[in-house]
Amino acid sequence: MRPFVMKELAVALVLLVGVGGCSKGTGAAAAAKAPVEEPRVIESGEIDPAWLSYDAATKTVNFHLIAGLTGLNGALNFNGFRDGGLTLTVPKDWTVAIRVTNHDGMLPHSAEVIPETKPVPTQPVPPAFDGAFTVPLAQGLSPLGEDGMRFVADRVGSFLIFCGVPGHGAAGMWVRLKVSGTAPAPFLTAAPAGKS
Repeated sequence: MRPFVMKELAVALVLLVGVGGCSKGTGAAAAAKAPVEEPRVIESGEIDPAWLSYDAATKTVNFHLIAGLTGLNGALNFNGFRDGGLTLTVPKDWTVAIRVTNHDGMLPHSAEVIPETKPVPTQPVPPAFDGAFTVPLAQGLSPLGEDGMRFVADRVGSFLIFCGVPGHGAAGMWVRLKVSGTAPAPFLTAAPAGKS
């Protein structure tokens, strides 16, 4: 080989080794390996900011509720939380639009907003707000199915968003909805494990 080709090959090799040795998650090699279309992996107990957005001018909150997001509780969870470990707080009189996706590849799931009650019902009950449920409620959305609900949170109080498929809610598939008379904007909070 000619000397300048050997030199260029050596420089290219040094650059390749240097990029490959960058810390995890940095550098061109890490960017090239990261899948573009795959959603971010969420661990149980972690809140993804992409789940919640709102428009203060129109007093509208958009929340993405994901059934069976993780394997927690045999996939009987919403957004990786069970037994009320996640709370969505919204200001009173805001419109709440909840997009529900069944991420569980095996079981059907649904969602319904109900008054807070103990014990959690074993099957669907009348919703707390007009339109606050997915269809079909008792049969649930098929695996990878999607539906939505839209309602006005017109009274202050504590509510549950639970799976209406018989037995799922009672088995821990529910999170909390709080309608606040004082909150200036919607937000999500997570309770420590066992503290919900």
